[in-house]
Amino acid sequence: MRKLKEECGIFGIYNSAGDCAKDTYYGLVALQHRGQEGCGIAVNRNKEIYYHKDLGLVNDVFSENVFDKLQGNMAIGHVRYSTTGGNLRENVQPLVLRYIKGSLAIAHNGNLTNTDKLKKELEKNGAIFQTTSDTEIIAYLIARERINTSSIEEAVYNVMQILEGAYSLLVMSPNKLIAARDRWGFRPLSMAKKDDAIVFASETCAFDTIDAKFERNILPGEVVVIEDGNIRSNKNLCSDKSNLCIFEHIYFARPDSFLENELVHNVRKRAGEFLAKQNKVNADIVLGVPDSGLSAAEGFSKESGIPLQMGFIKNKYIARTFIKPNQKERDIAVRMKLNVLSDVVKDKSVVMVDDSIVRGTTSGRIVNLLRQAGAKEVHVRISSPPFLWPCFFGTDIPSREALIANNHSIEEIAKLINADSLDFLSLDNLEKIAPNSTSGFCKACFTGNYPINVEHLF
Repeated sequence: MRKLKEECGIFGIYNSAGDCAKDTYYGLVALQHRGQEGCGIAVNRNKEIYYHKDLGLVNDVFSENVFDKLQGNMAIGHVRYSTTGGNLRENVQPLVLRYIKGSLAIAHNGNLTNTDKLKKELEKNGAIFQTTSDTEIIAYLIARERINTSSIEEAVYNVMQILEGAYSLLVMSPNKLIAARDRWGFRPLSMAKKDDAIVFASETCAFDTIDAKFERNILPGEVVVIEDGNIRSNKNLCSDKSNLCIFEHIYFARPDSFLENELVHNVRKRAGEFLAKQNKVNADIVLGVPDSGLSAAEGFSKESGIPLQMGFIKNKYIARTFIKPNQKERDIAVRMKLNVLSDVVKDKSVVMVDDSIVRGTTSGRIVNLLRQAGAKEVHVRISSPPFLWPCFFGTDIPSREALIANNHSIEEIAKLINADSLDFLSLDNLEKIAPNSTSGFCKACFTGNYPINVEHLF
């Protein structure tokens, strides 16, 4: 599977006594899988905001001499994969704004669905945009609203009522660190504590890196404010409904992260188990396509009794193939990313487990890698249903015309990717893979049932 949209990662920390920039750096390294095009950190020092950001991986962008300039009692950080907006340095976050009330830094994970409308309204009132990211729109709206309100959190709360789509936000002002999540809960955001520090992150794996203890998830529609080390929360926009993107479990999140009371690894294992129950296959070995196919392959092997083998060697220094801004770069990354252990697959009937198929091009290349290495048969099993609808909330699932499952039957797709057989996780079984979740899920890319009105986007 490859090529999906803005799966960014955000991290924030308030710690009056600690090294906030360093902790943010470690958190961003843990979230690197969510975006590899650019990254940045902004810190608050004596009510002034200082920042450093650039294109590239976290390890490349930050060095010791940079941290000397990033001392402060609170910080926010971001790793980026572009959706709205291109892969340009000015689009790297956090965005820092200076306006009549002072300074404002913002980091955003998600994708708005009313961007065009909001941008036109702002431009009519004289706004000049320096980036092509919808995050700048959110920043402008908060700054404008702050002029007419008594506090930054009130401004964030008011703006949230006109934003549509997916947004998990971290906002830093001269005095406060604010975390907010959209009313539908599309993108994850959690809170943790480490001694006197209060930490926010897209995934719990970032907390583990700095030895912070998970406290709770930020609720859909909630605004959490940290001021002088004290926590307060506004839940007036919260509802009982939540629509966490199911693809967080299937692909995006690290397997060691907990999302809404479910360990991602366990969810993927269950998907593999259901795949094995759906469609029996005679094969010699099961292989998982690294990385998100590995847990599902373990579940498939457990349920089917077919031995699990390590058949692929992944180049760890190649970014996730789907998080590439254009098809040419994704094609090159696939060729560099995987190599097959020929002694493992030669003369074997192989079950290849992967997380999804979008256009089919990458799956076909991986199948052919196995055949070139001597595999006798290749049976492909996909731990998600077929993509039939585009996503508008931060997963770059393209127009329906580009989705292979919209134009071909499962049997036809099997032929196109050169597989002996192919099966996708059924919608019925998709409902069962996260039985302990405290959240509902958005599955619109599989069903066409969107949690909010998106007719204007087609």
